[in-house]
Amino acid sequence: MATDGLNVDGRGTHRNPENRFERIHVDEGPEWRDAEGGEAEPTRFYRDTSRSALAENDSPDVGFRFSLNPYRGCEHGCIYCYARPTHEYLGFSAGLDFERRVMVKEDAPRLLRRTFLSRHWSPQVVALSGNTDCYQPIERRLQITRRCLEVFCEFRNPVAVVTKSALVVRDSDLLGELAAAGAASVMVSLTTLDNDLARRMEPRAAIPERRLEAIATLARAQIPVGIMIAPVIPGLNDREIPNILQRAAAAGARSASWLLLRLPAPVDQLLIDWLQGHYPERQQRVLNRIRQCRNGALSDSRFGRRMRGEGAYAEQIGALFRAAARRTGLDQSLPPLNPTAFRRPPQPGEQLSLY
Repeated sequence: MATDGLNVDGRGTHRNPENRFERIHVDEGPEWRDAEGGEAEPTRFYRDTSRSALAENDSPDVGFRFSLNPYRGCEHGCIYCYARPTHEYLGFSAGLDFERRVMVKEDAPRLLRRTFLSRHWSPQVVALSGNTDCYQPIERRLQITRRCLEVFCEFRNPVAVVTKSALVVRDSDLLGELAAAGAASVMVSLTTLDNDLARRMEPRAAIPERRLEAIATLARAQIPVGIMIAPVIPGLNDREIPNILQRAAAAGARSASWLLLRLPAPVDQLLIDWLQGHYPERQQRVLNRIRQCRNGALSDSRFGRRMRGEGAYAEQIGALFRAAARRTGLDQSLPPLNPTAFRRPPQPGEQLSLY
């Protein structure tokens, strides 16, 4: 357990900043903790009544058009998560609300099946997830992601999973069935091998060893699996890149990628406060190095630069990653997923053609 009082309850932040899009803000102050310093209010889950399972993306530097997010908000509580601001669109805060007010798309499997049945659907890769983790803790009970994977199997539509949860191994049977048709791959996000840093930075995500074990299990099941260091935080975890890739390769990863830390408002201030609380002696060093990669700013939303940064320090990170990837054999992409395996099973009442 942390002893600094900032995340003894397993939350990534103790702050709930104002929602930039709301006129009224309730300041909860310190009362959200109980007398013993633990969590006074548990996570609440809300029904997401979206009428579509898939979100469409047109960003030129993202490698997919459609994504599926069974959950909005995430109990993992990663302090750096670039998805935090999206919670403001729902009327919540990007701080504590993001971690303890989670929207649940219970109807996602049915909506996904309806999409695949439509003659307007063109078979293509769907990212699972593109925003918040599809294997966060509540998935163990609700199994929405698993039921969605059953739909992917029924239609053999390709799916690319990204997660930092070891729970993904539960679905090795479904992912293995898809992988046999060239229609599934998994990228496991691993940002550090330091358990203390991981506990502070990603308080409710799987510990590093469990993620490495997940890679090994998926690899044994013949499921293409890679490692994603996302995000690389200059001055905090960048020097771990060679060791992370070495351990991932030994576990059975076939590929590796990395993304530079992104700090859209208000994540920038949340990270500053987090550094002050957990690593005050490193705070200025980390912030200065982020600015070195962002042309003097903490954030850069420009396509093509937001993922990798620019400048001498960003180039050093890229060079370090490329050298380590070559040395470990991870300087290659996972096999491309195959949309030609897609099929639409006959539906009740349909007459099968003789030809």
